[in-house]
Amino acid sequence: MNTHEEKQYFRLAETSAVAQTELDDFLLPLHTSNRSLTIEGRGSHSPRRQILRLRGWLARCLEEEVSHRQDFLFVPVLIAAGAAFWFSLSVTPSTRFILWETVCLAIAACALFYRPGVMSAGLKAVALFLFGMLLADWETGRAGTVMLDTPVTTTISGTVERRELDARGSWRYVVALKSTSDPTLSRPPERISVVARSRHEAVLIGQTVSGKARLSPPSGPALPGLNDFAFASFFNGVGATGFFYGAPKILPSNADEAGASSFVQDADTWLYQLRSHIAQRIRDLIGGDAGAFAASIITDERRAISNETMEALRVSGLAHIVAISGLNMALAAGIFFIGMRTVFSLFPGFSQRRPVKKISAFAALLMTLAYYLISGFAVSAERAWLMMSIMLFAVLVDRPSISLRNVALSAIVIIVLSPHEVMGPSFQMSFAATLALVSAYAFWSRWRGERERLVISRPPWWLSIASKAATIIGGVVITSLIGGISTAIYSIEHFHRITTYGLAANLAAMPIMSLIVMPFALIGMLLMPFGLDAPFLKIMGYGMAMVIEVAKTVSSWGGDETIGRQNGWFLAISTTGFLLLALLRTRLALIGLPFIAAGFAMLLIEQGRDKPDLLIYEDGSLVALTSADAVASTKQRASGFVYEQWQRAVPLPAHHVAPKMLDRVTSPAGDDAEEAVSSQARTAGLTDIEKSRAAEEMRAATGATDIFTCRKDMWCVAKSQKGVTVAVISNTALTGTACDVADLVVTTRRVPFAACRSGAILISQETLRRTGSMEVWLGRKGDAVLRAKVAMQGQDRSWTMHRSYDWRSEDFDPELPAHIENMLALDP
Repeated sequence: MNTHEEKQYFRLAETSAVAQTELDDFLLPLHTSNRSLTIEGRGSHSPRRQILRLRGWLARCLEEEVSHRQDFLFVPVLIAAGAAFWFSLSVTPSTRFILWETVCLAIAACALFYRPGVMSAGLKAVALFLFGMLLADWETGRAGTVMLDTPVTTTISGTVERRELDARGSWRYVVALKSTSDPTLSRPPERISVVARSRHEAVLIGQTVSGKARLSPPSGPALPGLNDFAFASFFNGVGATGFFYGAPKILPSNADEAGASSFVQDADTWLYQLRSHIAQRIRDLIGGDAGAFAASIITDERRAISNETMEALRVSGLAHIVAISGLNMALAAGIFFIGMRTVFSLFPGFSQRRPVKKISAFAALLMTLAYYLISGFAVSAERAWLMMSIMLFAVLVDRPSISLRNVALSAIVIIVLSPHEVMGPSFQMSFAATLALVSAYAFWSRWRGERERLVISRPPWWLSIASKAATIIGGVVITSLIGGISTAIYSIEHFHRITTYGLAANLAAMPIMSLIVMPFALIGMLLMPFGLDAPFLKIMGYGMAMVIEVAKTVSSWGGDETIGRQNGWFLAISTTGFLLLALLRTRLALIGLPFIAAGFAMLLIEQGRDKPDLLIYEDGSLVALTSADAVASTKQRASGFVYEQWQRAVPLPAHHVAPKMLDRVTSPAGDDAEEAVSSQARTAGLTDIEKSRAAEEMRAATGATDIFTCRKDMWCVAKSQKGVTVAVISNTALTGTACDVADLVVTTRRVPFAACRSGAILISQETLRRTGSMEVWLGRKGDAVLRAKVAMQGQDRSWTMHRSYDWRSEDFDPELPAHIENMLALDP
């Protein structure tokens, strides 16, 4: 080495942290200081040297991540994070401010785009985050759904846009409203979802119907922190839900209105008509739950599946089959692709002259598009279709088909088109499972490529069969295990439960789905236009019945573990850890482990939190008083959609105490006085004698604790173990009486006053409409409430503002009574 090369070497050693560390290691244990020789042990490394070594390791890992373009995978993550943050805010931020900040940061990020460093990366990340917020703002403004403010009975007329049969044989229609009458709504929603329970000939999509209906606003969260169904309704364009009184009447269509529809509207109507006809034919051919299940995996019409079967599928961990997701789309595309190539192989001359692989991929691409068009455009189907389309297109251009970049591209498309989907369990669980499987496949491919394998050129037949069987079984086990683990975070967050026997159920069900259900479903659908589909769809039905039997068998083992609600940061922290593990290819991925550990530490801490003593649904129709070993409610049965949400979220004790119903009151003339009073409760008051008798009965009901005593359509009263009396009033004439008897009064109807003169806490129907569902921690007699939480506290968003609308004044009034404000301000 000459002098010039020696200078270059030592200059590089001085300027490079990695080289400096290697030089130090080379010189150990010898170091000179003041011309004297000293000996150091390796245990005496200085902190500076450790920091330099860590910096060098980080630099190498980051360089490898960037060289493999792993940074692109975080683009949809940052956009989705911005959208989720915007949707999670309690008030709507300024659009102009977000737009200005996005533009400024985007310009700065573009100016430093090719410059490495923390500044450039930070600007890009913040710009993408703000872009996600901007997308969420634009989608909300674009939706602009008018939400019904209060329940009302009115006569409606409109055009049926969607229809779906449920498990009880009732038809649910999505109707585009044209008019309302008796009364005429001053702020009518554009689209409503109504159920017709009476027997009638099903209304076709595109026909105009009329009828008397009871409409209500889309329901909010059953408890603070639970799913807000009004959020999804707002972005789906549905402003009210309800039911018809009797069968709807079909009105003659208007030729002028029919001619005024656009090509897009006509195509949309035709697609949904086709989807409805396909679903009905499948249900008619197969019948029962198997037919409803088969229709759901082709057209995504799930309501016809019975509650018993759906619960068995959920408990067994097979509910993902019901939705049109990656499994269904991959099986359909894979079977079609392999089938096409098998057919081409029968013609070797043509196969050798033509790119049959690309022809098969293009045909499969068209098939998946047709599948998506009849699927109802659900987010899981959209994600699966985009993913399969990108994979098949990659085959056409000779690129790798299974890669994390393809997952990222499909995520970007969905987030840009429908940012609100990032808040739902469908998007989160679907992408979590796909991301985990593709990431695991990439890791396995790298690990396999770095190691030598034993290859037998001509193995015996038994070894070939055993190897293929082991590959298939191992693939099902590993994919089921990865899918179950990756979606556990979101199952806990949204459904407050996990399934422990999902692996066994998937091992039994996947071969049936792969070998019987999907192949015959595909053949049946291809032959349906020719009327030759019946035998193939019936074989598919036998497979569906076998899957249902597997679900019921596994669900009978138990294994449905209730977890309860989680800390508000659980989802964000756990998802951060999961994404770091799945998206990074170097050991930097291990940084995700502490985040996941922190998330599950929150899960354990949350189990020890104090449970509320009183639960109140948003319309007052269900109230529950909880204790350590039992729950008393105002309903006879411990069932229903709201109660089941409470049961999993709190979670509630298994023992349910039904209310004690008092005997009917008979008038001196022998009439059923109770029926007369309840029928006139909203229009006529009660006499002083009737009020006095009701007060005596209420006071007598406080003798027992932790049980509601009720008089039908009048009142319910219970006393907690702490001595606090709770009254639930259905007859507004008894509100004042209840204020004198109880410490806390809940009304299910509008009352003429906002507070009790006696000092009791009054939670009226108007208050609940603004606050949403409520949970209360009770104190002692004289200090009834220690603290309270409401579902809609401080919420003023486009999908919640209808709660504060007053149709009498035609204005928004978000103010709450002073005593409610004081109650919510209590320090926990």
